[in-house]
Amino acid sequence: MHAPAPDPTPLLEPRSIAVVGANDRPGSYADLVLRNLARAGFEGEVWGVNPRRTEVHDRPCVPAVTDLPEPVDAVVVAIPAAGVPDVIAAAAARGCGGAIVLSAGFGEVEGGRGLEQKLREAALAGGLPVCGPNGNGIFAVGARAPMWGDSVAPLEPGGVAMISQSGNVAVNALGSRRGIRYHTVLSTGNQAVLDASDWLAAICERDGVRSVAMFLEEDGDGARLAEALARCAERGVRVAVLKVGASQAGSRAASAHTGAVAGDQRIFRALVEEAGAAWAEDPHELLELARVLAEPRARPRGDGGLAILTCSGGDSSIAADEAARLGAELPELAPETGRRLAELLPDAATVGNPLDYTAMIWGDTDLLRRITVTVGADPAIDQLLVLYDHPQGLAPEAAASWAAVRAGIVAGADEAEAATLVASTLPDLIDDTASGELADRGVPAIAGLRTALECAQAVRLPDADPGRLRAIASAASQAARPRDPGAVQDADGWLDEIEAKELLRTAGIAVPEGRVVASEDECGAAVAELGGPVALKLATPRLRHKSEAGALRLDLRTDEEARGAYRGLIALPAAADGRVLVERMAPPGVELLIAARADAVVPALAIGLGGIWTEALDDVAIVPLPADAERVERAILSLRGAAALAGGPGRETVDLPAAAALAAAIGSLLLESGLDLLELNPVVVHPKGCVAVDALGRRPAASAR
Repeated sequence: MHAPAPDPTPLLEPRSIAVVGANDRPGSYADLVLRNLARAGFEGEVWGVNPRRTEVHDRPCVPAVTDLPEPVDAVVVAIPAAGVPDVIAAAAARGCGGAIVLSAGFGEVEGGRGLEQKLREAALAGGLPVCGPNGNGIFAVGARAPMWGDSVAPLEPGGVAMISQSGNVAVNALGSRRGIRYHTVLSTGNQAVLDASDWLAAICERDGVRSVAMFLEEDGDGARLAEALARCAERGVRVAVLKVGASQAGSRAASAHTGAVAGDQRIFRALVEEAGAAWAEDPHELLELARVLAEPRARPRGDGGLAILTCSGGDSSIAADEAARLGAELPELAPETGRRLAELLPDAATVGNPLDYTAMIWGDTDLLRRITVTVGADPAIDQLLVLYDHPQGLAPEAAASWAAVRAGIVAGADEAEAATLVASTLPDLIDDTASGELADRGVPAIAGLRTALECAQAVRLPDADPGRLRAIASAASQAARPRDPGAVQDADGWLDEIEAKELLRTAGIAVPEGRVVASEDECGAAVAELGGPVALKLATPRLRHKSEAGALRLDLRTDEEARGAYRGLIALPAAADGRVLVERMAPPGVELLIAARADAVVPALAIGLGGIWTEALDDVAIVPLPADAERVERAILSLRGAAALAGGPGRETVDLPAAAALAAAIGSLLLESGLDLLELNPVVVHPKGCVAVDALGRRPAASAR
């Protein structure tokens, strides 16, 4: 974790700006920024900084930042990388509010890593917030301040903010014709001083921000992210996230089953879902989600279902299929609703959900209003999706009928009891002017039917609990503390099964009764003492998958069987640094994998059905830590295979509360012990109680933190 971040507010609401490297060379970063500011009508003071110029683009120039007549809120740096750390130090010394470094040549290339460290040290020493380096900058739309390294047109401000680790994704978002009203667009670049979580925490505090779209390429600091999401929850700012890439922790965990079933991306998504945020699959969906989440009227007020309205039978069928694919409920309309609609619809129309009201009423504003209000009043409906396609280049006489349709939609949305969304069937069949017109009336227009259905579900996401998110942040901070390198057991920090089970036993977690044996005679005595059947296992920190290595013998009942199994185990190559464990076998039951990881973005539990089949079935619930037994039980019941826990013909229901309590205890033990990983696979759950049959653990390697 890094030190507390400097406050970046001056960069988000600048009243004065200096451009270091100011010039009028077309296409240069500095030239683009100065032209953008002039085109947007920025009303504050703008200074150039260039020792070879006294004026650029009618703006006064000074030789150095230290020569500025007064401190400015934002210093935009567009000079070769070698000179940037000194400029950052000078800006801090002059008392400037912050810096935006557009220059490249830092940590993104091997030769620039030292320069980036110098930049960071200068910024932190002076308490100067920095955006970048190697980013596109910040466009503070409300302040009419496009401090941006590409040419951008002036924008009308709105409630959507965007934070992107990719400059090009942000550039494309600004350049796309989709009528989104942005509040702030920010490209974080290399994040030398402030990361995406720091920017999220700052942006959500700005007046007028109602949603934030985040494009992320790395996990970042989980504690800071959870805290920033808690702030968003407190202020009612909704968040949409598109996350790409995987961290090194995932590959380290892959040597256990946990790495396959609870990879970094899944744990990151679990944190996002805890925050009530929407998960996007591509940049288009990210922006459309942010658009819808920014509109308070788009959120359903009840717990009903969705109704789809269209003028096309084909679109109606496609919409029904897409809704089924996504699991979106399309309730049957009530008989009374059907009677009212029958009075309004043409004879060719059939009452249903989706409702095809036919093109025969196209352009009839009042009739479309009445149909919308009628469907929205149905007791089973709390959300409407109206399909509306707007071709480009409409002739004036045709444009009037399209305008009449929009007027009917808006009027219906104003009166309807259900929340109303509008969507085109194809992403490009939407007009940015028409979208803006609808947005001004509180009706978001979404580009594309499939994306619209995703958005319709996203606005139903429950509000997050800030207290829960802060508990997750605290656990992440605890897990990220430097560990004692002397605690590492081997090169990778792995514990063998015997050590792992001793930890479990000490924590009061049930494990089979067993004995460690060092000879055939001890093995035979252990079998006699424990009573059959027993299992023999070779335990060594370097052996994680016993079945694959032939290091496991099951269902042994006699002295002769046990001695033979012992001889076979100690003959294995892995036995050189291993020990043999004799355990009483657990009776059959439902098998679970229960594991906890501390080396991902936040510590988390993974619970899956199937023992060795967990990876193949890919049926896993992820719960960020800390987690009590009640929360874990809900997660287990969310598994696709949860019905296996309810028993069946000739089988009793298994003890789900016991399994949930064991999993919660594993999560607590992970945090208390300082381990990176605890994996129990399988945990056998019986009608009364459960037992951890196999276990492994890993302490963090010295270089892991």
